[in-house]
Amino acid sequence: MFTHLRPAVVSLLLFTVLTGAIYPLFVTAVGQVVLPEQANGSLIMAQGKAVGSALIGQPFSDPKYFWPRPSATSPHPYNAAASSGSNQGPLNPALSEAVAARIKALRDADPDNKRPVPIDLVTASGSGLDPHISPAAAEYQLTRVARARTRPLDELRSLVAAHTSGRQLGILGEPRVNVLTLNLALDVRI
Repeated sequence: MFTHLRPAVVSLLLFTVLTGAIYPLFVTAVGQVVLPEQANGSLIMAQGKAVGSALIGQPFSDPKYFWPRPSATSPHPYNAAASSGSNQGPLNPALSEAVAARIKALRDADPDNKRPVPIDLVTASGSGLDPHISPAAAEYQLTRVARARTRPLDELRSLVAAHTSGRQLGILGEPRVNVLTLNLALDVRI
């Protein structure tokens, strides 16, 4: 029996060291050398401290900021530990009520804006953490932000354009605006 047990224990110890220590250290070192920003969470720094990640949305509700997509995480919005979809289908009354409440909040914040509300301002993304909005969603919010900051629309429109990323590899996805970086740029321009 010992002849069978010894190779099993040696294999267990060897693979524990290989896959539990050496491989993770190797992958971490390669990540730090090849893609250090991504390996460290794509952190966004402002005044020498981390203020968020380019990959996870943050809540903004002040009229002087662009608002992100709603979050589907609970109990706190944009909680990466609770990432999941809302699992509400198009016929679910809870989804209809949530969308109606979000439209009302947008209309209440900017009563003069009669344009159709872009869908990404009233529905959560699949993960509930999306840090981006569409350029149409940013355009929809321009007048509210310009009024709250007493800034010209054209200045804010060019700032949105500067923070708009195109399709990945030119064909994947849609153009998008990172809300956190856009709002940080707004604060710099005050």
